[in-house]
Amino acid sequence: MESTNQRNPEKSIPLLRVLGVPTAILLVAGMMIGSGVFKKIIPMAQSGLTETWILGAWVIAGIITMFGAFTISGLATLTEESGGVYEYLRLAFGNFFSFLFGWTDFTIIGSASIAALGFIFAQTVNVFIPLPSPFASLADISIGSIIFPFADSGVKIIAIASVVLLTWINYRGVKKGGYMNNVITAAKIIGILMIIVLGLLYTSPEVAPEPVATAETIEFGTGAFFTALFAAMLSAFWAYDGWSSASFITGEIKNPKRNLPIAIIAGVTIAMTLYVLINYAYMHVLSLQQLRVVEQNQIGAVVVAETMIGSLGQTLITALIMISVFGALNGIILAHSRIYYRMAQENFFFKKAANVHPRYRTPYISLLYTMIWSCVLIVSGTFDMLTDMVIFAGFLFYGFIAIALIKMKRSGSIKSKVIGYPWAPLIIIVFSIALIYATVVAQPGQSLIGLGLILIGIPFYFYFRKNDKTTNK
Repeated sequence: MESTNQRNPEKSIPLLRVLGVPTAILLVAGMMIGSGVFKKIIPMAQSGLTETWILGAWVIAGIITMFGAFTISGLATLTEESGGVYEYLRLAFGNFFSFLFGWTDFTIIGSASIAALGFIFAQTVNVFIPLPSPFASLADISIGSIIFPFADSGVKIIAIASVVLLTWINYRGVKKGGYMNNVITAAKIIGILMIIVLGLLYTSPEVAPEPVATAETIEFGTGAFFTALFAAMLSAFWAYDGWSSASFITGEIKNPKRNLPIAIIAGVTIAMTLYVLINYAYMHVLSLQQLRVVEQNQIGAVVVAETMIGSLGQTLITALIMISVFGALNGIILAHSRIYYRMAQENFFFKKAANVHPRYRTPYISLLYTMIWSCVLIVSGTFDMLTDMVIFAGFLFYGFIAIALIKMKRSGSIKSKVIGYPWAPLIIIVFSIALIYATVVAQPGQSLIGLGLILIGIPFYFYFRKNDKTTNK
């Protein structure tokens, strides 16, 4: 009988290994550095934590993220195939569990993150150029009083246009997407370094009115302290999110078993260093009391920059946020589509997602599927609810990634030395359990919705498995 690859020659075209270490490092850093680093100082300041513990939240979250990077680095020696986390879970636990991760990434983690970043980018554009809302008269039309497809129509149109544009660039070759990422990531790192230097050199006026704080400092060691610290760490984890995404493009990285661990660890180190320094700079320019009275809908970095250099600072930071979000959006579009490509190769996703463009050598159908679903989420406006579940869903699987490393290390499948083993994966497991438990207790309804979206993938798993059996009869 004619094989699947004979009937579909595009499925047998390999991806090109063209990404070197510098590009891979900048991809990791670029996907991590989005909008969180500019926004999270205000809710952290209002939490009641001291300056030391705000910085501590960034450091602790960064260390745990680094332990995750060590874990991924150990698993990266298993394979040179695309898919990263999906592929590691498949090798360790089989198709069912890896499929649930891939399905969750498609429905929640990847596509919802793309939709949210596209929307944030469009909102930032709206600050510079007020966008018209062509469907404003239809804004109150809803589906079940939950989905308002015509609300914020101008912002949604720009968000969709940005996702389509970046999909087109990545469609035309991974090198083009990689080059764009390098330029944008370099620009935003330089921009953040400028804020850090200006902030550390800033001298506040001798006489300045001290605003009344909206939150009292919480005493160390109390239940309220640990609750506030945990909430601050969750904010930091949103800013750190994206560190594992480079593993998804393993099939396009040169010598990935050596270079991918270097890229992930170096990228996380860059992001962690910048995050701690810039938050220290924020609190050097403005006291905690001053930061606490800033309204929640204001962006902390903009307020700090405006304090340092006036209205020009506000303009420059807004532009930097726009560049940062655009760069993170490009990296996520590039990386996450490779998961669905790898799933389709294993016949556990829609078959055409495994097609590779004969000229551009990119998984172009997978890119288009990602684009379409992300745009649906933008129109629906439900991505805010979904992105609230990204950390919950992510750590659910990060815990299993750590278990996978221990399993594969004990079985002898991983023979090389793994940095931080066995303590790094054990800490990831313990922290994942704690975070999931705390999230379920604090947000039981939202946690059930997230779990439900994951479990919806089960019938799709059996559907794809049935089709795979039929194909190979």
